[in-house]
Amino acid sequence: MSIRLQGICFDQKSSYQQGPAKAPALIREALHCGSANSFSETGVDLDKHLTDLGDFTITEYFDIEKISLENADEKKRILTLGGDHSISFPVVKAAQATHGDFDILHIDAHADLYHEFEGDPYSHACPFARIMENGLAKRLVQVGIRTLNDHQREQAQKYGVEVHEMKDWGHFKMPHFERPIYLSVDLDGLDPAFAPGVSHHEPGGLTTREVISIIHRLKMPIIGADIVEYNPDRDNKGQTAHVAAKLLKEIVGKMVLNG
Repeated sequence: MSIRLQGICFDQKSSYQQGPAKAPALIREALHCGSANSFSETGVDLDKHLTDLGDFTITEYFDIEKISLENADEKKRILTLGGDHSISFPVVKAAQATHGDFDILHIDAHADLYHEFEGDPYSHACPFARIMENGLAKRLVQVGIRTLNDHQREQAQKYGVEVHEMKDWGHFKMPHFERPIYLSVDLDGLDPAFAPGVSHHEPGGLTTREVISIIHRLKMPIIGADIVEYNPDRDNKGQTAHVAAKLLKEIVGKMVLNG
């Protein structure tokens, strides 16, 4: 099975700090730096399954959907490196047009369910509101959330979102999915001790191993995925780039193994 890798260099919808547009090339550099081999922990050799389509510099937001549709021709599965989290809406829209019905597993410190943020309905704080109101996912499960306010709780209830907050982590049980899934990983879902290179530091998050464990426990086909919100300007000697590269390897491994 061939998984296609695309980098979306876009951070114009960031609300606090820009920088994630620089991320794809640096994650790719960490992936190929020679400090580790090309195998996932699950035994999949990425060199045999990953086709790198390169990076795409975006000036118009809605070009992301067009590019993703072109890259997913013949129902190919795409793993996208962002970019801020606003990219997930057009990428998921392209995935739904290509693959049909699926659920979403979303790992993040933030629910990203605002109806609009700072006057922008396509802000990186809003992608999952757009995804759900457009019926692009049958089910949305969020893990690692620790920033809910009243508006986002109302939005989660409105769209039937299943939110697993970090305050309840001790009782977390891996969700069971009946349909294929799309996996969206915001790196600030991890605690900043593990991933300091993000714009929005939110202490009390997941460890790298806990995120890997969630990925490894997925049983159903993964039709697409994204890794977003790496901000190199905030990183410590490339630490977060290597975390992102590690997660990329494990996601590709499960995309291949789960069929």
